[in-house]
Amino acid sequence: MFIQTEAMPDPLRMKFFPGETVIASGVAEFPDEEAAERSPLATRLFQVDGVDGVILYDEFLTVAREDGADWQMLKPLILGAIMDHYTSGEEAVLGVPGAPSDQTADGEQEDYPFEDSEDDREIIDQVVELMESRVRPAAEQMGGDVIYKGFKDGTVFVEFVGPTMALASGMSNVLAHYVPEVKLVKDFREAIPKPGLDTPHGLAVQAVLDERINPSVASHGGHIALIDVKSDTAYIRLEGGCQGCGMADVTLKQGIEVEIKSAVPAILQVLDVTDHAGGDNPYYAQGK
Repeated sequence: MFIQTEAMPDPLRMKFFPGETVIASGVAEFPDEEAAERSPLATRLFQVDGVDGVILYDEFLTVAREDGADWQMLKPLILGAIMDHYTSGEEAVLGVPGAPSDQTADGEQEDYPFEDSEDDREIIDQVVELMESRVRPAAEQMGGDVIYKGFKDGTVFVEFVGPTMALASGMSNVLAHYVPEVKLVKDFREAIPKPGLDTPHGLAVQAVLDERINPSVASHGGHIALIDVKSDTAYIRLEGGCQGCGMADVTLKQGIEVEIKSAVPAILQVLDVTDHAGGDNPYYAQGK
């Protein structure tokens, strides 16, 4: 089996072409070892010390290395893991290909909440064509993908795979230039109803963010968004100057989590769902 490799603009990522189908369709992203449990191939790759992320496509896969790891040391081990996978005869992803990139923070499957209107078909066709010709090549160069999910009221909802959230602003400009009906590009998860935000605990956590935490982080150009509240867990996203910050984990554990758990005792854990590796510019996600 001859596996080709291709360097990428991001030195932390590399493409591997096994010469055989990886997954039948879609894209499957595994940001960590826990998420890789449904993929025998990704599980093997995470057993290589220094692997920090895996994305599977139809004809190739990308592997991200940890900062400080050396490709010269990693490549032979990664090639061996890929060969072992194909020798085993196992599926690359168990169940539905691409499911890991469509999961909620707690692992449940997410679905786009509404269907496209046939009245918008001409607009949608133009958007999809532009994404294929102008956006997807840039996304693939970054080691990720951008997948169309829907269009509603001037907003194009997409799934950002890998570190491609950095393309959101540029996508908005390109699509609006060619399709005036497009006003904005958003992550499709923004359109999914989050009933936990309207519960007493959700409202209480939001109040803590609005009154105690965000006024402080705003002075550093940051913003903390509440994504959802489920059971005893609050899911947050660090935006603006907080996204990509090297002190993000300390800020979460010693500041945000302490404040939230102190004010809302029913919340036992606060989980950060931010993609801190998304792009070279940590300011891609504007605060709300």
